[in-house]
Amino acid sequence: MASEILSSSFFNKNVFPCSPIPVASQGFAQYRISRLHFANSRSNRSFRTKIFTVMQEDRPSTVKDDSKMKIPHVLTVAGSDSGAGAGIQADLKACAARGVYCSTVITAVTAQNTVGVQGVNIVPEDFVAEQLKSVLSDMHVDVVKTGMLPTIGIVKVLHHSLKEFPVQALVVDPVMVSTSGDVLAGPSILAAFREELLPMADIVTPNLKEASALLGGLQLETVSDMCTAAKLIHDMGPRNVLVKGGDLPSSLDAVDIFFDGDDFYELRSSRIKTRNTHGTGCTLASCIAAELAKGSQILSAVKAAKHYIETALDYSKDIAIGNGFQGPFDHLLKLKSNIRNSFRKQAFNPANLFLYAVTDSGMNKKWGRSITEAVKAAIEGGATIVQLREKDAETRDFLEAAKACVEICHSHGVPLLINDRIDVALACDADGVHVGQSDIPARVVRTLLGPEKIIGVSCKTPEQAEKAWIDGADYIGCGGVYPTNTKANNITVGLDGLKTVCLASKLPVVAIGGINASNARTVMEIGVPNLKGVAVVSALFDRECVLTETQKLHGDLTQAAAMVK
Repeated sequence: MASEILSSSFFNKNVFPCSPIPVASQGFAQYRISRLHFANSRSNRSFRTKIFTVMQEDRPSTVKDDSKMKIPHVLTVAGSDSGAGAGIQADLKACAARGVYCSTVITAVTAQNTVGVQGVNIVPEDFVAEQLKSVLSDMHVDVVKTGMLPTIGIVKVLHHSLKEFPVQALVVDPVMVSTSGDVLAGPSILAAFREELLPMADIVTPNLKEASALLGGLQLETVSDMCTAAKLIHDMGPRNVLVKGGDLPSSLDAVDIFFDGDDFYELRSSRIKTRNTHGTGCTLASCIAAELAKGSQILSAVKAAKHYIETALDYSKDIAIGNGFQGPFDHLLKLKSNIRNSFRKQAFNPANLFLYAVTDSGMNKKWGRSITEAVKAAIEGGATIVQLREKDAETRDFLEAAKACVEICHSHGVPLLINDRIDVALACDADGVHVGQSDIPARVVRTLLGPEKIIGVSCKTPEQAEKAWIDGADYIGCGGVYPTNTKANNITVGLDGLKTVCLASKLPVVAIGGINASNARTVMEIGVPNLKGVAVVSALFDRECVLTETQKLHGDLTQAAAMVK
C-alpha cells in the first residue's frame, strides 16, 4: 500500500489560486503489484432499501425486522493483505475500531509482508460479481469503500452492482501507485476509473502519486499543485476530493487538501516519525466510510478519520512487526488504552443543546447547595446537557465534584461538559469542554481531547462561528443575547445578532447570556433551524428550587419549539 504520514490536528480553510494546468498524456510502467492501498467515503446520495425474502421448502420465509437496531454498515471492495497491515484486513480493523460493521468483497489475494509483495492472485470477475450481489442484496449496506480494483472488468462489475443496489455513499481510494513508485494500474484501468467510478464517487482520496497518475503524469510538488490537482480531479465527477500530501517534499508539516467543489481546505499537522505506516491510506478511507455510515457530514468524517490515523500512528510508532522497511500500525489501540468503559458517548446530538444548564459556584454557595446537588436537580427537572462552570472552586475539590457529576449525568444519559478546564475534563472523563474566544483555541482542544469528545466555542460573530467550524468544534454558544450579571463587561449581540450568527453558522447553536423564563420563548421563536436551545445560569441556579425552575423552563421551551415547527 502507498504509505503516508497523515495530517489530522490543525485545519485551515484557504482558497488557493488554482488555474487549470494542461494534463499531458504519459505512458505507464509495466503493470506490477508491489503494495496495495485503499480508501473510502460517503455523501447524501439517495438510498434505496431492498428487502429480499429467502424461500426454502422446509423453512419459513425470512424478512427484515424493522424493530431491530440498525448497525452502520460499510462494505469494502479491495485486495487481501496476508501481512494484515493494509487491504481488506486493515479495513476490517479500522471499521471495528470506529464501531461500524464491515463486510468484504475480495478482488485479489496477495502474498505480502513488511518487505514487499511476493505474489498476487486476482479473483475472477464473475466471482467478484457474485460476492457483491450476495452482500448488497441482503445486508443493507450504507457505504461502499473501494481499494484495489486490479482489472477493467472488476471496475465495470462494481459500477453495474452499485447501479443495481445503490448505497448512501461511495468512497474511492484509487489504488494505483505504490510507495516505491511502482504503477499498480495501467492506462486502461485509469480510464475505467475516470469513466466508470469517479462520477459515482462521493469522495476520492488519492495520494500524490495516484493524483498524478489520474492526471496523466502531472507533477505535484507544492500545496498549490495539490489544489490544482484536486480541482482537476473534481472535474472528473466525484463530489469531493482529498489529495493526501504525506509525501510532499516541500513541506515540513503533513498537508492534505480537501475540495468540495466550492472551497479548498488545508488540513495540516506535524509529521510523526515512524516506519509503521503500512496501511494508512486504506485505513483512512475506511475510517471516512465508517464515519459517513454513522451519519457524519463529509468534512467532519475526514477530520475524525485523520485524527484517528494520527493517534494510531503515534501510539504505534515504536512497535516492531516484521523485518521490512514499512511495518503495520496498531488499529485497535483504543481497546488497550486506559479509558473507562462504563459510559460511551454516542455521536454528538445537537438536540442535547435544548436546555443547557451552566452551574455557578457562587450561586451554589449562596443557596447552600453542593455542585452535585445542583446538577442532580437540574437533570431531574429536564436539563439536556450540563456545563460545570466553577470559577471559584479549588482544583482538587472541583475534580472530585466533577467525577461525581459525570456519574450522575451518565446515569441519566445526559452529557457533561467542563468550562475551560481541559485538565479537569481529561481527569474526570467528561464528555467535552466549552471554551471562550480568549481560551485555548478549539483546534488545540481537539488535539488534546481527541475526535470523540464534544467541543463548544463561545462566538459573537459569523467570522468566529466559521473559525469554530474549521477548528473542529461541535457547536457554538452565541451571546450574550441579553445583559447578564454572571460575566462582567460582556458585550451583548441581541436577537438580531443571534439570528445573524445562526444563519452564518455551519454548526448547531445554543443561545447564551441573560436568558430566563421571561425571554426564553422569544429567543427560540426567532425561527432559525440551527438554533437548538438556550443556555441558562442564574435562571436555574440562583433560585431556591432548581428542580422547579428547570421544569418550568423546559415546558416553556417545549411550547416554543412546537410553535416554531
